[in-house]
Amino acid sequence: MISTNDLRTGVTIELDGDVMAVVEFQHVKPGKGAAFVRTRLKNVKTGNVVERTFRAGEKVPRANLEKKEMQYMYGSGDEYHFMDQETYDQVAITAEKLGEATKWLKESMVIEVVMYQGTIIGIDLPNFVELKIVDTPPGVKGDTASGGGKPATLETGAVVSVPFFVNVDDVVRIDTRTGQYLDRV
Repeated sequence: MISTNDLRTGVTIELDGDVMAVVEFQHVKPGKGAAFVRTRLKNVKTGNVVERTFRAGEKVPRANLEKKEMQYMYGSGDEYHFMDQETYDQVAITAEKLGEATKWLKESMVIEVVMYQGTIIGIDLPNFVELKIVDTPPGVKGDTASGGGKPATLETGAVVSVPFFVNVDDVVRIDTRTGQYLDRV
Protein backbone atom coordinates (compact mmCIF):
# COMPACT_ATOMS: atom_id res chain seq x y z
CA MET A 1 0.00 0.00 0.00
CA ILE A 2 1.13 3.51 -0.78
CA SER A 3 -0.13 6.76 0.66
CA THR A 4 -1.68 9.25 -1.76
CA ASN A 5 0.78 11.78 -0.32
CA ASP A 6 3.57 9.71 -1.96
CA LEU A 7 2.05 9.70 -5.46
CA ARG A 8 4.49 10.96 -8.09
CA THR A 9 4.55 10.98 -11.90
CA GLY A 10 5.23 7.46 -13.21
CA VAL A 11 4.10 5.60 -10.06
CA THR A 12 1.70 2.73 -10.85
CA ILE A 13 -1.26 1.85 -8.62
CA GLU A 14 -4.15 -0.60 -8.67
CA LEU A 15 -7.52 1.12 -8.94
CA ASP A 16 -10.90 -0.52 -9.59
CA GLY A 17 -9.21 -3.70 -10.82
CA ASP A 18 -7.00 -1.86 -13.35
CA VAL A 19 -3.34 -0.83 -13.37
CA MET A 20 -3.05 2.96 -13.51
CA ALA A 21 0.07 5.12 -13.99
CA VAL A 22 0.16 8.62 -12.49
CA VAL A 23 0.47 11.18 -15.30
CA GLU A 24 -0.05 14.33 -13.21
CA PHE A 25 -0.61 15.01 -9.54
CA GLN A 26 -1.30 18.05 -7.41
CA HIS A 27 -1.41 18.29 -3.62
CA VAL A 28 -4.09 20.80 -2.62
CA LYS A 29 -4.45 22.31 0.86
CA PRO A 30 -7.46 24.61 0.83
CA GLY A 31 -7.72 27.26 3.53
CA LYS A 32 -10.80 25.53 4.84
CA GLY A 33 -11.32 21.77 4.98
CA ALA A 34 -9.07 18.77 4.54
CA ALA A 35 -6.17 18.47 2.11
CA PHE A 36 -6.58 16.32 -0.99
CA VAL A 37 -4.60 15.03 -3.98
CA ARG A 38 -5.89 15.69 -7.51
CA THR A 39 -4.49 13.23 -10.08
CA ARG A 40 -4.65 12.29 -13.75
CA LEU A 41 -4.25 8.55 -14.17
CA LYS A 42 -3.56 6.58 -17.35
CA ASN A 43 -4.82 3.02 -17.67
CA VAL A 44 -1.69 1.03 -18.58
CA LYS A 45 -3.66 -1.60 -20.55
CA THR A 46 -6.08 0.59 -22.53
CA GLY A 47 -4.37 4.00 -22.51
CA ASN A 48 -7.50 5.79 -21.24
CA VAL A 49 -6.85 8.82 -19.01
CA VAL A 50 -9.10 9.59 -16.04
CA GLU A 51 -9.05 12.26 -13.35
CA ARG A 52 -9.42 11.17 -9.76
CA THR A 53 -9.29 13.00 -6.43
CA PHE A 54 -8.07 11.28 -3.25
CA ARG A 55 -8.14 12.38 0.37
CA ALA A 56 -4.67 13.21 1.68
CA GLY A 57 -3.16 10.20 3.42
CA GLU A 58 -5.58 7.72 1.82
CA LYS A 59 -3.95 4.33 1.09
CA VAL A 60 -4.05 2.73 -2.36
CA PRO A 61 -2.44 -0.54 -3.49
CA ARG A 62 0.78 -0.11 -5.45
CA ALA A 63 1.07 -2.10 -8.70
CA ASN A 64 4.51 -3.56 -9.21
CA LEU A 65 5.27 -3.78 -12.90
CA GLU A 66 8.07 -6.01 -14.08
CA LYS A 67 10.12 -4.96 -17.10
CA LYS A 68 12.14 -7.44 -19.10
CA GLU A 69 14.44 -6.76 -22.06
CA MET A 70 13.38 -8.66 -25.14
CA GLN A 71 14.40 -8.62 -28.78
CA TYR A 72 11.78 -8.14 -31.49
CA MET A 73 12.09 -11.05 -33.92
CA TYR A 74 9.31 -10.80 -36.53
CA GLY A 75 5.63 -10.13 -37.10
CA SER A 76 3.18 -12.65 -38.54
CA GLY A 77 -0.41 -11.66 -39.12
CA ASP A 78 -1.79 -10.04 -35.98
CA GLU A 79 1.05 -11.26 -33.71
CA TYR A 80 4.52 -9.91 -33.03
CA HIS A 81 7.17 -12.31 -31.73
CA PHE A 82 9.77 -11.36 -29.10
CA MET A 83 12.66 -13.33 -27.60
CA ASP A 84 13.77 -13.12 -23.97
CA GLN A 85 17.44 -12.04 -23.90
CA GLU A 86 18.30 -14.31 -20.96
CA THR A 87 16.30 -17.52 -21.42
CA TYR A 88 15.81 -17.36 -25.22
CA ASP A 89 12.10 -18.11 -24.73
CA GLN A 90 9.86 -16.63 -27.41
CA VAL A 91 6.52 -14.94 -26.76
CA ALA A 92 3.89 -13.58 -29.12
CA ILE A 93 2.15 -10.29 -28.38
CA THR A 94 -0.98 -9.22 -30.24
CA ALA A 95 -1.13 -5.97 -32.21
CA GLU A 96 -3.98 -4.89 -29.92
CA LYS A 97 -1.68 -4.89 -26.87
CA LEU A 98 1.10 -3.11 -28.77
CA GLY A 99 -1.12 -0.39 -30.23
CA GLU A 100 0.73 2.39 -32.05
CA ALA A 101 4.12 0.85 -31.15
CA THR A 102 3.84 -1.51 -34.15
CA LYS A 103 4.70 1.40 -36.45
CA TRP A 104 8.20 1.71 -34.97
CA LEU A 105 9.20 -1.95 -34.46
CA LYS A 106 12.25 -3.00 -36.46
CA GLU A 107 13.60 -6.56 -36.53
CA SER A 108 16.38 -7.23 -33.98
CA MET A 109 15.38 -4.14 -31.95
CA VAL A 110 15.76 -4.59 -28.18
CA ILE A 111 12.82 -3.20 -26.19
CA GLU A 112 11.38 -3.53 -22.68
CA VAL A 113 8.29 -5.72 -22.29
CA VAL A 114 6.06 -4.61 -19.40
CA MET A 115 4.44 -7.38 -17.33
CA TYR A 116 1.97 -7.28 -14.46
CA GLN A 117 1.53 -10.43 -12.36
CA GLY A 118 3.19 -12.51 -15.09
CA THR A 119 0.92 -11.22 -17.87
CA ILE A 120 2.31 -9.05 -20.68
CA ILE A 121 0.43 -5.75 -20.82
CA GLY A 122 2.56 -3.79 -23.30
CA ILE A 123 6.02 -2.58 -24.27
CA ASP A 124 8.22 0.45 -23.65
CA LEU A 125 9.83 1.65 -26.86
CA PRO A 126 13.01 3.71 -26.91
CA ASN A 127 12.23 7.43 -27.31
CA PHE A 128 13.99 7.56 -30.68
CA VAL A 129 14.39 5.02 -33.49
CA GLU A 130 16.50 5.13 -36.64
CA LEU A 131 14.66 3.87 -39.70
CA LYS A 132 15.38 3.77 -43.43
CA ILE A 133 13.14 5.58 -45.92
CA VAL A 134 11.86 3.19 -48.59
CA ASP A 135 9.59 5.55 -50.56
CA THR A 136 9.22 9.32 -50.89
CA PRO A 137 8.68 11.64 -53.85
CA PRO A 138 11.87 13.32 -55.11
CA GLY A 139 12.67 16.84 -53.97
CA VAL A 140 12.08 19.60 -56.50
CA LYS A 141 14.80 22.15 -57.24
CA GLY A 142 14.14 25.27 -55.19
CA ASP A 143 12.63 23.43 -52.23
CA THR A 144 14.40 24.41 -49.04
CA ALA A 145 15.03 22.79 -45.70
CA SER A 146 12.65 25.16 -43.95
CA GLY A 147 8.92 25.18 -44.35
CA GLY A 148 6.72 22.37 -45.54
CA GLY A 149 7.44 18.74 -45.98
CA LYS A 150 6.57 15.63 -47.94
CA PRO A 151 5.31 12.18 -46.91
CA ALA A 152 7.85 9.38 -46.58
CA THR A 153 7.25 5.67 -46.05
CA LEU A 154 9.64 4.02 -43.59
CA GLU A 155 10.93 0.44 -43.64
CA THR A 156 8.32 -0.48 -40.99
CA GLY A 157 5.46 0.80 -43.16
CA ALA A 158 4.82 3.95 -41.13
CA VAL A 159 4.34 7.22 -43.01
CA VAL A 160 5.85 10.42 -41.59
CA SER A 161 6.36 13.95 -42.89
CA VAL A 162 9.98 14.77 -43.74
CA PRO A 163 11.73 17.85 -45.18
CA PHE A 164 12.07 18.12 -48.97
CA PHE A 165 15.83 17.35 -48.98
CA VAL A 166 15.35 13.82 -47.54
CA ASN A 167 15.58 11.05 -50.18
CA VAL A 168 14.95 7.32 -50.56
CA ASP A 169 17.53 5.14 -48.69
CA ASP A 170 18.29 7.92 -46.17
CA VAL A 171 18.25 6.82 -42.53
CA VAL A 172 16.26 9.17 -40.33
CA ARG A 173 15.71 9.52 -36.58
CA ILE A 174 12.04 9.47 -35.48
CA ASP A 175 10.58 10.39 -32.07
CA THR A 176 8.37 7.41 -31.12
CA ARG A 177 6.34 9.49 -28.65
CA THR A 178 5.15 12.01 -31.24
CA GLY A 179 5.85 10.21 -34.54
CA GLN A 180 7.78 13.20 -35.87
CA TYR A 181 10.95 13.35 -37.98
CA LEU A 182 13.95 14.69 -36.03
CA ASP A 183 16.99 14.51 -38.33
CA ARG A 184 19.00 12.46 -40.83
CA VAL A 185 21.56 10.03 -39.45
